[in-house]
Amino acid sequence: MKLKNGLLALGATLIFCGAQAQDKTAIKYANSITNEDLYERIAVLSSDEMEGRDTGKKGQRMAAEYIANFYKSLGLVDPTKSGTYLQGFDLTSTAWGDVYIKSGKTTLKIDQDLIMAGDADIKKAAKAKLVFVGNGSEEEFNAADVKGNLVAILSVGANYNTKANLAKEKGAIGVVVVNIGEEDRFKTTVERYATFNSRGRLGFDRPTEQFPVFLVSPAGMAGLFGTDAETLMAAKGGAFKTKNVTYMAEKVKTAIPTENVVGFIEGTDKKEEVLVISSHYDHIGVAPNGDVFNGADDDASGTAAVMEIAEAFKKAADAGDRPRRSVLFLNVTGEEKGLLGSSYYSENPLFPLENTINNLNIDMIGRVDNNYKNEENQDYIYVIGSEMLSSHLKIVSDYANATYVGLKLDYRYDDENDTNRFYYRSDHYNFAKNNIPVIFYFNGVHDDYHKVTDTIEKIEFDLLNKRTKLVFFTAWDLLNRENRTPVDRVNTRPAR
Repeated sequence: MKLKNGLLALGATLIFCGAQAQDKTAIKYANSITNEDLYERIAVLSSDEMEGRDTGKKGQRMAAEYIANFYKSLGLVDPTKSGTYLQGFDLTSTAWGDVYIKSGKTTLKIDQDLIMAGDADIKKAAKAKLVFVGNGSEEEFNAADVKGNLVAILSVGANYNTKANLAKEKGAIGVVVVNIGEEDRFKTTVERYATFNSRGRLGFDRPTEQFPVFLVSPAGMAGLFGTDAETLMAAKGGAFKTKNVTYMAEKVKTAIPTENVVGFIEGTDKKEEVLVISSHYDHIGVAPNGDVFNGADDDASGTAAVMEIAEAFKKAADAGDRPRRSVLFLNVTGEEKGLLGSSYYSENPLFPLENTINNLNIDMIGRVDNNYKNEENQDYIYVIGSEMLSSHLKIVSDYANATYVGLKLDYRYDDENDTNRFYYRSDHYNFAKNNIPVIFYFNGVHDDYHKVTDTIEKIEFDLLNKRTKLVFFTAWDLLNRENRTPVDRVNTRPAR
């Protein structure tokens, strides 16, 4: 404890004295980051031509090519050694094909009468017995012939996954669940799921778990048992005879190629150690009515910042001021689909993770959020994760800010009780879970978040410039200091 407090005191002293210790060399290259250049990058990335940069789509590939060509024009090293500056990989789009459950004259079909919530790939019609266990209590399960059969459960107001897992433990081969008691609400939910299913769910190809979970309405399940909804919903386990049913759950998989974009500057005497500066360049595509989600803030702003920082460091290297450590500029795909690009990189790193000293991740830094929109001083940035794994990284960050930039560093979301869970919601997390100290730079959520109104004219370029320079100065210190920031703290927060 004394050591920790001593380090913090040292950090406070360094910050207090920061104005006396400006590195003029760092300032010279930071000044190459301009509003005009930031505007140019965002204008391209957030243009309608990029079609919202949806993962695996034409616009995302166009954005990747634009960033890659920029790195190539700078003369950065392509660490993939392919000449493309692209770390390509395949994702899998998974959608449901023919999915139904049938009993007598009642047939419930996906996108009409049922929602497929479990995982299965049953391409030929299968037959089974459907056993009713009421609310799915332990007693009702024990009284029923569950093993090898489908189980029908009333789980309104309860966690149906818990009941489904209990059914699996008892030997069931799948479940049919009523988890929404109102027909109108269930129909609305079916319509929403039908929209998701039409797009396909994007992720990594994983083995299929053959355990279908059919979510149905009270009327739908009542039809399977030849009764009415009111009687069904009041029934206990064993109230209805076991029914013979036919069912199918066809999964349709399509390979979707996508790519991370990478550029590299090799260091000097500590070149084996690598700092990763990252952003995601994908967004959420085009609305059903054809409107483009331009994503100027999310995350064209962060991607433009990474590109400008890359240019500043390349100018330094070309002028003989190459950093001691190496730096990887990483623009990842698939963040909006679940941090997929950074997950792929963390499992297939271009440089060993044990040699990766830190990740500085930039995701939305071009706007003022709802917390600050009425504040007189809007020169702020949320800093998340800097103390999670290292007692030193926050000190480096605070020192860089006090010495060069003077933003308000807001740590309100760097809190294990943060209900937004921002620490787990951007690409830095895939580094942090591998014990790599991170900082996540973020301007917070505003009214245009994930809307077609997130456009370039709303970007605050003076503020974006300051925030970009904060990342540059922090990176300059981390790359050139004698010792890397130690991993001396344990992340006790729950997994994402």
